[in-house]
Amino acid sequence: MTHNYESIRAETTSYLQDLIRIDTTNPPGNETRAAEYLAGVFKREGIEPIVLESAPGRGNIIARLKGDGRAAPFLMMAHLDVVPAEPDKWTHPPFDGKIVNGYLWGRGALDTKQLATMELMVMLWLKRESQSLARDVIFMGNADEEAGGKLGAGWLVQHHPDLIRAEYAINEGGGFGIEFWGHKFFTCQTGEKGTARFAMRTRGRSGHASQPHADNAVLKLADAIQKIGAAKFPLHVTPTVRVFFDGVAAKLGQPYAAQLAALLDPKQYDAVMQRLPIDASMRSMIYAMLHNTVTPTMLNAGTKINVIPSVAEAKCDARLLPGFTADDLLGELRPILGHAVEIEFQDHTPGREADHRTPLFETIARVMARHVPDAPVLPYLVVGATDARHVTKLGTRVYGFCPMLAPMEELDTVHGHNERLSIDNLMFGARVLYDVVSEFCEKT
Repeated sequence: MTHNYESIRAETTSYLQDLIRIDTTNPPGNETRAAEYLAGVFKREGIEPIVLESAPGRGNIIARLKGDGRAAPFLMMAHLDVVPAEPDKWTHPPFDGKIVNGYLWGRGALDTKQLATMELMVMLWLKRESQSLARDVIFMGNADEEAGGKLGAGWLVQHHPDLIRAEYAINEGGGFGIEFWGHKFFTCQTGEKGTARFAMRTRGRSGHASQPHADNAVLKLADAIQKIGAAKFPLHVTPTVRVFFDGVAAKLGQPYAAQLAALLDPKQYDAVMQRLPIDASMRSMIYAMLHNTVTPTMLNAGTKINVIPSVAEAKCDARLLPGFTADDLLGELRPILGHAVEIEFQDHTPGREADHRTPLFETIARVMARHVPDAPVLPYLVVGATDARHVTKLGTRVYGFCPMLAPMEELDTVHGHNERLSIDNLMFGARVLYDVVSEFCEKT
């Protein structure tokens, strides 16, 4: 890029600030405002965008730079909606886009308005540089990801597939750095867990609360929740996770390689995990990469304080490793809960894994080696879910890669209070992503 760096830094920062200041909390979303803002930026640069609403206010934006057609299109995707915030618990207001000590604060700064901004800048730089492309480069900013994507990527896949059809796509879910024993690695998400949300119900005898008894649905539900919290679900090693840990072990060497190998052994996992010198965030991530997980999140019981209810219910968010179904999870739950607890699945989206042995992954690894030498890029299984679940239905190979130097504790603010991103990280990601896309999509 030949443009003045300080000018580019100010421009990029202002775009992210503007996006954060557009409140796209889902529900209700109101992503059209953000889509139209981006459309205005594209139009000023001579790129003609399309804004499509799946429902009133639920806008999605698509923009395209044409290549010569020698290779199939390439898609950059990010969602414009954000999860709710609790402003009274934030140090700085979540929709002010305030910059403090080099950090830009706001809901969406890490999930994923920063990625939308990086991808926007990639499109603008490609246009300004008159980059000669072998592939069309498509930008997709979509609605509703935080509620499942049915009004966003899912709707586009169903109703406008030709606008976003691509061979490869860049998405959220990877690109961050992690450390093991002083050695740094970067992730490229090649797989993600699926979902299997369910209602868990217990039943008992109703009655007056002044006469307690053991056949109380609430007590039974509390017992079931406690059992889930204390349970040790079976360990499973998916191909992506095995490649990830093999890559870490190869760089670290002994004695760490042996410890990491033991970590993948169900008989040794608990003992190894207890003695590994890693923080709580890393422990949680490793556990979720190796297990199906269940988290009770919502409770409902009773209509009056002095009446013992006959039914109590908990909503549970379950995340399944690729290759597992809701029935598989039920098989893991029954030995924990027994058969008296009712389980009713409300949705099931399978997980996915993609091969990392591709030209795009090689390009990502090569570019990252230039920017951060001696920090290998490894395939990674994200433990949440993304809009890749929809786009892969078109045959697109989707990798999660939003390159950032942010430490894990900073990324922990995603969906939490005080979400923020350093401007240095924003610029690092934009530069790396530009190099990846330009090198992968240029004429050869």
